[in-house]
Amino acid sequence: MLRLYSIITCILILSASADAGSLDFSYIPDTIQSASPDTMVPVAVVRRSSSALDAKVVYQAADTIRFAHESQKVYLIGNAHITYKDLDLKAAYIEIDLPGNELYASGLPDSTGKIVGDPVFTQGDQSFKAKVMRYNYKTEKGFINHVITEDGYGFLHGKRVKKVDEDIFNVSKGSYTTCNLEEHPHFEFRYNKSRIISKKRIVTGPAYLTIEEVPTPLLIPFGWFPNKQGQRSGILIPTFGEVQALGFSFENGGYYLYINDRMDARVVGDIYTGGSWAIRPTFRYKKRYKYTGEVNLNFATTITGVKETPGYTKRPNYAIRWSHRRDPKARPRSNFSADVNIVTSTYNRYNSTSAQDYLSNTFRSSIAYQTNFAGKYFLTLNASHDQNTLTHVVNVTFPEVSFSVNRFNPFSSSNRVGRTRWYHNITTNYNMNARNTLSTTDSLFFSEKSLREMKNGIRHTMPISSPIKLMKHLTWTNTLNLTDRMYFESYRKYWSNDTLFTGSEPVVGYLAKDTLQGFHNIFDFGFSSSLSTKVYGLLQFGPKFPVNAIRHVLTPTVSFSYNPDFSSDFWGYYDSYYDQNGQEIRYSKFEGALFGAPGSGTSGRVNVNLTNNLEMKVRSRKDTITGTRKVSLIDQFVVNLSYDFARDSLRWSPLSLSGRTRLFKNIDLTYRSEFDPYILDSTGTRNLNQTEWEVNRKLLRLKQTNWSVSMNWRLNSTDFGNKKEPPPRSSPQATEGELEEIRMNPDEYIDWSIPWDLTISYSFSYGVVHRYPYQEYERTDNIIQTLGLSGNVSITSKWKVGFATGWDFVSNDLSYTSISVYRDLHCWEMRFNWIPSGYRQSWNFSINAKASILQDMKLTKKKDFRDY
Repeated sequence: MLRLYSIITCILILSASADAGSLDFSYIPDTIQSASPDTMVPVAVVRRSSSALDAKVVYQAADTIRFAHESQKVYLIGNAHITYKDLDLKAAYIEIDLPGNELYASGLPDSTGKIVGDPVFTQGDQSFKAKVMRYNYKTEKGFINHVITEDGYGFLHGKRVKKVDEDIFNVSKGSYTTCNLEEHPHFEFRYNKSRIISKKRIVTGPAYLTIEEVPTPLLIPFGWFPNKQGQRSGILIPTFGEVQALGFSFENGGYYLYINDRMDARVVGDIYTGGSWAIRPTFRYKKRYKYTGEVNLNFATTITGVKETPGYTKRPNYAIRWSHRRDPKARPRSNFSADVNIVTSTYNRYNSTSAQDYLSNTFRSSIAYQTNFAGKYFLTLNASHDQNTLTHVVNVTFPEVSFSVNRFNPFSSSNRVGRTRWYHNITTNYNMNARNTLSTTDSLFFSEKSLREMKNGIRHTMPISSPIKLMKHLTWTNTLNLTDRMYFESYRKYWSNDTLFTGSEPVVGYLAKDTLQGFHNIFDFGFSSSLSTKVYGLLQFGPKFPVNAIRHVLTPTVSFSYNPDFSSDFWGYYDSYYDQNGQEIRYSKFEGALFGAPGSGTSGRVNVNLTNNLEMKVRSRKDTITGTRKVSLIDQFVVNLSYDFARDSLRWSPLSLSGRTRLFKNIDLTYRSEFDPYILDSTGTRNLNQTEWEVNRKLLRLKQTNWSVSMNWRLNSTDFGNKKEPPPRSSPQATEGELEEIRMNPDEYIDWSIPWDLTISYSFSYGVVHRYPYQEYERTDNIIQTLGLSGNVSITSKWKVGFATGWDFVSNDLSYTSISVYRDLHCWEMRFNWIPSGYRQSWNFSINAKASILQDMKLTKKKDFRDY
């Protein structure tokens, strides 16, 4: 009686809808059509009896709902939808067997005979799409025919699937693929039987690979496909190949270790039959809103030739890289960062690296911690390194401590009353720098001798300045610079008459230098005064002209600086020795010290500096507010000349002219020249206190000049009015981990958002140096001219070609050139990279599956650069 009441209640609250003209229901007996074709059937709730359902069943249909009282079945036709607990079923036709607790679902033929509305079954986070399905919602078991479901990173196809348990499925005549095509995937692993353990693994019997539904001889005795979402540990399969100079190889094989969501590690390596090897451990860590970092260690030994033969070489190399960044929000007042990049001079030459690393010869590293106290006091702890792989020179600073105090007014306060006095504008600040440095070659970097040659010291500086405004337009600034240096060693020089054996012939008599340990405090000071203003010149043409106005800004500065003679015996910073001719030579005891030494001789120099800026205002249609825009003609043109009153000769300095400007937003132009007012002696040295005017009747002699032009022009399709959005890609949105991988390896990913882009870089530098050795004129011209081109072109939505090249006009030769071709093959991808010339001459072809779970399913052919 209760069951009949439930059915009658459902009938009373239902109203049917939808046009049934497109569906064929002739094979379903006693079909009841909906009364209203324009309304959807509302939701019906069936209340369970004690012997029936244990939860509410919510079901609806767009066309027809039929209740069979005798068989106690419910038929839902047309966009049927059932929800029961966490079960969700959609299909064109659904049959509910209430006594048997079963659901049956299938599609229906439309007016053309095509089956539409195939069942889509969802339970929890699992979803299945099938042709026919039967499911017992009590036991949660069932059969599904011709099923397709996405599990993990792949898709499962099965002719018949049995749901055994909540997370266990048995599949008969199925396949596994990462291709998202439902009917005809481009490739798949086919098998007769398999068991799926949701979110863990897929285990199959013998499986074989098919490509475009063509079976291949690639057969495996059993299949084990992990389908767990996220990262997991596992073996990294190596790539097999051959490098003619090194032998047969296993490359990039190793192990990936997933530690937790914040850390992972990977160790990969190469091994060659010729004896060469390489190992590259990597450790990554990240804590959201706190920090992120990565450590890369690379060790390699390259062996070519046969041992104990003339062509045999063995080159051990290493590269150490560490990057660490702290989120600014983690600790706003402090920051810790690391950017370490240490390599041996030949690592990038004999090991596979990126083009950027190969073309670089200067590498720098820095580890720094910065903090401040109340926004006034700043402390920095730093360690740095820089090296040049061409000269093999390595400079290391460790540690370095810097402490500074912001500029403040010692004689003024916020509570001051009355007018401002001159001493209220006096300001000062304090800086301290303590440093320990080492400069050596990379081959002697860890030797005991290099450690003994470390230089260290502490420097304190305290400038005290007082800016004063004169007549509203002049700024007069007086500054007293106080400097204190602390060293822990000094030097002594003397002439030795002993015999020195340094080469093939002995040398009798030499200049000896001893290092004496001990603390030394060196204090010096200097005074400077400067007077500056700004002068404006304006030439107006009016709004009717294309050029409205031209403005010239002249900033003249006259300054005077004085430094006493710190080489006198009073200070004790200098000493002397007698050379082989008996001549007394004075020298600084701290010559070559880390922070230098106080200068010798009194200096009283007047300096004149003229800084010019020229710009114009032109009409602009883009500016709808003012209708004009500013155009810079000369960013800066500086004239500089000084005169030293304290010197007894050669008081005038060379006249210096320098300028820079930017044209058309992309062209940078710089200029610099020096003119000397004094003549040269017979050896071409500036030692005679005679001017060019006195001897040659000309004011100045051109010493050197340099012009340089550089251009960097970036073009793409949007610059020529192509604002059309690119077609949407079928790939899903990238996860946070994938985005991080793209940022770390940008060369491995393709950007399809811009149809084409082109970068043109041009550099030209022309310098002339005039010399007069032994009264003969000698001119040296230095010309550097290079052109660089790089770009990408999307030929179609699936093809992309990239290139990078350049031309050196001085050597008349191509610079580093590379060509890359990429083909999107839906679930596969093809790459071809070619470097046609140079030391890195090589080519590489690969075709592989896109899915990371099948990253080792690839075909690679290459010619290694070491083979050339």
